[in-house]
Amino acid sequence: MLAVWVEQLLGFASGALSAIREDERYPTLMAWARREGPELVDGDLALAQALAPELWSQTPLERLDFACEPLARPGRNEPCWCDSGRKTKQCCGAVSLPGHVPTHLMWMLSLREWKGETLKAALASGRAPAQALLEAGLIAAESGQRGRAQQILESLFENADWSRLPEQAEPAFEILVDLYQERGFHRKREALLDAVLDCGPLFLRGVALERLCLLHLDNDDLDSARSAFVRAQQTLPDSPTLAYIEAMLLLHEGHEEEAAERSRFWYRRLARQGDLEPEQLQFLADLADNPGATLAEQLLNAEADLAEPLVSLQALFEALPEAPRLDVRYEDGVLAYHSSAREDTLFAAFQAVFPSQVEGETLMGFDTDPWPQAGDWLPALCAHPEWLDSPAVVQSLALALTSRFGSLPWMAPSLFEPLARRLERWLAQVAEAGKAPLIWEAADNAALLRAGLALVVGMERGARQHSRELAETLLTLDDQDSLGLRELVLDQLLREGRDDEALALSERAVADERADPSSLLGMLMGRVLALYRLDRADEAGHALAQAHRHNPYALSLLCTESPRPAPTAGGGVAAPGSRAEAWQYRTLMRDQWRVTPGALEWLCAQAPDRKTSPGT
Repeated sequence: MLAVWVEQLLGFASGALSAIREDERYPTLMAWARREGPELVDGDLALAQALAPELWSQTPLERLDFACEPLARPGRNEPCWCDSGRKTKQCCGAVSLPGHVPTHLMWMLSLREWKGETLKAALASGRAPAQALLEAGLIAAESGQRGRAQQILESLFENADWSRLPEQAEPAFEILVDLYQERGFHRKREALLDAVLDCGPLFLRGVALERLCLLHLDNDDLDSARSAFVRAQQTLPDSPTLAYIEAMLLLHEGHEEEAAERSRFWYRRLARQGDLEPEQLQFLADLADNPGATLAEQLLNAEADLAEPLVSLQALFEALPEAPRLDVRYEDGVLAYHSSAREDTLFAAFQAVFPSQVEGETLMGFDTDPWPQAGDWLPALCAHPEWLDSPAVVQSLALALTSRFGSLPWMAPSLFEPLARRLERWLAQVAEAGKAPLIWEAADNAALLRAGLALVVGMERGARQHSRELAETLLTLDDQDSLGLRELVLDQLLREGRDDEALALSERAVADERADPSSLLGMLMGRVLALYRLDRADEAGHALAQAHRHNPYALSLLCTESPRPAPTAGGGVAAPGSRAEAWQYRTLMRDQWRVTPGALEWLCAQAPDRKTSPGT
């Protein structure tokens, strides 16, 4: 019966709102209620007459600057407010409504109806109830009206009375953060997160910290992600979401065993509380059993239309036969791979369904995003595994997978490592062809080198050792380091605690006049950290002075807990010596300074003048 009443109420209220908007006068509504209202409530005229005044009293009116014009509720012996002429007890007072009438209903329906300047003025009036904004915003988001949803939900959180915000505001908050992300409103997203963290209710502060942690993970800022997670844990210590986030964070940091151990801890702790849904409990059990596989399965399930093709791709990789040999020749002092006619034909067949072209002058980039059409090319690739006999196809696939899944450690075993093993067999054939460099410009070498770079990046978080081994293989073949892999290998050596090797690599790179200037700060600071870890503090101090001369911002940014970000314009390469370069280094490597006992304290003590340093 309740469902029937809700349906009738919505239909009647929508009709009543249309009647009110004709001239915003009460007699017009009552005339409609007697004439057309009964057919919307099973022919019940008395119910239609009783319901109309209730709805009028809560309807915002444009002529009153969106205030309502509530009627005074009459006494039992007073004339009824429906203008029937009878006493209330003999008219509407004798009618029992079949169910509750939400006090925000007409505001919610009005927000769904208004457009343009009217909607803008209604939101600016500040009169809309929070629940009406919440429901209207969620409805707009669910129906794909992203701009409208953002406009309404912004009004919910701007100048919000946080103490009166309904708990159902949590999904609205998450939707608004997602809308800002999707539509590129990054400053608005950060301002909303800051506002919630500063003065939002406890349940929203926890969600904001969780989202902030995920945001930092997406940006590879592990140090900030760890800080946000700790704050979230302090705010909402029993949130099941923390188990999921900590597993992701630990996997990003390369601590697979600890991720499994902490997942088991969370499962035991939350299972004892007994207030989780069965699906939540099962997810935590799966996470405790195998964090990486569980997160990978969750991601695939969340991909909706792509879930089945991606699972098929994983199965294809498991059964993929060994790659055929390539045509590699020694020519003019270098090694040169030449694509065969068969490989060209296979690539042409793949390119017929794959919508994007690799940009020839870039290391990792397409002219268009291939993923909107992945529902076409992924099944086609699975149906034609022989396409992967072409290095050009492997190159395109590696780039596509890295652009979509390269920042997710748990996807490395099933998506990146099988392709890496295939490429490594080809690189072994290249090495057998002679002791000469595999340079980018020669023949079709770029396909092998670009595929290698994409796979190194794709495996960097989830298969660190494999990523480093492939990078070292590529560096051996391409001694000019045209892919800029030295810095990545140095990062991984430091993360693995192989400080002697890290020091040797950094010193060779610093001495190499051909080295890419954009990687110099990483090499200089990597040398400092390696020397400090090897208890060679005096040498570390001299190395730090050289790094400081190269970039005077790096020291300050590393020593400041929450510095102002300095992203590069358009996400490109930062200029050597710039604050943006120092910010990139801080984002990628501050966590390694933090986890090295005493390193940050020593580093900050070396600052010539913290107060006037240009990075603060």
